[in-house]
Amino acid sequence: MNAEFEGPDLVVAGAGGGLIAALRAAELGRSVLVVEANPRFKRGNNTSMSTAMIPGAGSRWQREAGVADSPENFLADVLKKTGGTVDEELAQALAGVSARLVEWMADHLQMPLSLVTDFPYPGHSQFRCHTVPGRSGSAMLDMLLAKVGDSELIDVLVPARLEHVLLAEDGSVRGVTVSSPDGTEEIPTRAVLLATNGYGANRELVHEHLPEIAGATYYGSEESTGDALRIGRDLGAATAFLDSYQGHAALASPSAMLTTWATVMHGGFLVNEAGQRYGDETMGYSEYARESVEHAAGRSWIILDQRIYDACLVFQDFVDVVESGGIHWADDAASLAESCGIEPLGLVETVRQAQSIASAAGLDPWGRTAWEAPLEGKLGAVFVEPALFHTQGGLAVDGHARVLSESSTPITGLYASGGAATGISGHGPSGYLAGNGLLPALGLSLLAAEHVAAWDRGS
Repeated sequence: MNAEFEGPDLVVAGAGGGLIAALRAAELGRSVLVVEANPRFKRGNNTSMSTAMIPGAGSRWQREAGVADSPENFLADVLKKTGGTVDEELAQALAGVSARLVEWMADHLQMPLSLVTDFPYPGHSQFRCHTVPGRSGSAMLDMLLAKVGDSELIDVLVPARLEHVLLAEDGSVRGVTVSSPDGTEEIPTRAVLLATNGYGANRELVHEHLPEIAGATYYGSEESTGDALRIGRDLGAATAFLDSYQGHAALASPSAMLTTWATVMHGGFLVNEAGQRYGDETMGYSEYARESVEHAAGRSWIILDQRIYDACLVFQDFVDVVESGGIHWADDAASLAESCGIEPLGLVETVRQAQSIASAAGLDPWGRTAWEAPLEGKLGAVFVEPALFHTQGGLAVDGHARVLSESSTPITGLYASGGAATGISGHGPSGYLAGNGLLPALGLSLLAAEHVAAWDRGS
């Protein structure tokens, strides 16, 4: 880059998925400064709180497993789930980079990824989610941080907040203002990636854009207050899909730990205080959070059996729920209802009906067709509440992760990823597919770093 810039080649705001940009840029020989506002980010950002599910359409793991998939198939799934209300150019770019992303993470970062094939995620027509052992976002983030620590080209400043992006007279990025306990300083750079997540922790913005889920528990980074929106709007950036979000209907209470939706996909179901189901749980855990708010007043129980319990132990989050005492067991539905405060007659009838439907003896009145097997033997229940995990709309970006102005032209040197950027989940919660949070976080970071490096070479 121009010799007058003595700062880093790239400043990354956010030490979650944005670390992919730092690592890829360093691999390409560029210097990077990562600034992170949350001193507890290792266990408190949205990347660490995820289940580390990364879609990769056409990956080598899929080929080895005999799964026929492609970016085109993935794009078709996104369009179907969102009803076509998505930025198709962006979705195409992310679907196209998804397999290369997971293979790069395995090869360059030595990340032990594998393909999840034990159950299907709602909306994915193929097994395409890849994850790390324990299916834990915190484990994945630890691996990324270890690689960052090995790089001589990456510096990390924590706690520090990127306050402003500074533009030159020609409208391109020339630097940033960063605040830390030591004060505020201006750092010259010509490229900035906003990877600060969305605005889920900003109650005012949530009430404005997501009123239907505003009363639910927020389960995400306390620093996701909309910094990227503020910074981008100050620079004339466009925004889109601000009503989009990922919810989750299975936050265990009172521990506030995630009960994996695999409990449902393996054949479990949710009931309200009356012991009744209130929808097709396999529609997706994001939109089912809204169903829980509307039809169960945010108070539900996941009903499962020993088979489902055993199948879900591969999820560290589920193990954490178990170890917290979050699962209640009983020999039959009536006893389970009594111990949990559920209407006994309602639960007994619901369990009987679900067992009959899962045995192919009848049709589900809610339209559910995916029942792995009927519940058998002793029964377990987990008390769960709906939660807002993260917002899925943000700054408008193109297929290189470049932030777009209100006139749809790129702001030179400014990039966004993850919740800071427009996602690929359409409007509301129902367009969300598993991995739609991590793929824009990691995939756009990769694309941004590569664009910065190519731009530096003058291409």
